[in-house]
Amino acid sequence: RSRAIEINFDHAKYVVTDDQRVHVTGTIDGIQVNADSILTRENFLHLEHTDGANWLHINYVQQQTLSMTKDQKRPLFTLVWKAGAGINIPRTDFTWRGDRLNNNFHIAGYNIGAEAGFRYYPLNRFFLEFTGKSGYVRYVNALANTNALKGSTVKHGFGYLELIGLIGYDIRF
Repeated sequence: RSRAIEINFDHAKYVVTDDQRVHVTGTIDGIQVNADSILTRENFLHLEHTDGANWLHINYVQQQTLSMTKDQKRPLFTLVWKAGAGINIPRTDFTWRGDRLNNNFHIAGYNIGAEAGFRYYPLNRFFLEFTGKSGYVRYVNALANTNALKGSTVKHGFGYLELIGLIGYDIRF
């Protein structure tokens, strides 16, 4: 069994679907809002993190050997699992009533995640990894500025599931 700490950077895309009905809470034009609204770019809002939702996190990683090479000198297949947390660094592209601005990158929230799968070591330290990952992302202050509107933020959160394939190399210190 081996254990490690890993720094991970997920570059995901997030786009709000236009023309959907959502429940909106907060303050708009000085008026308290707590009602359903239809999201349109021209008359209301559009939000996306297409320059990246950008989740930087630190994972605890553990591996367990499932099978060794024929000469029994190194692992061939391992079970790997990871759990971690970190920060979100998006660049929010925001449109308010037709006025659009692609805001600056900044720390806007947090994320947690867990991942599990298998590693195959065809060579000593070179590996192929196949995992499934699930997590939760919360944005507590995504910038919602436009050319005319300044100082606004948006809060939102969502869960996700993803399948990951990667090529890697173990660096041991």
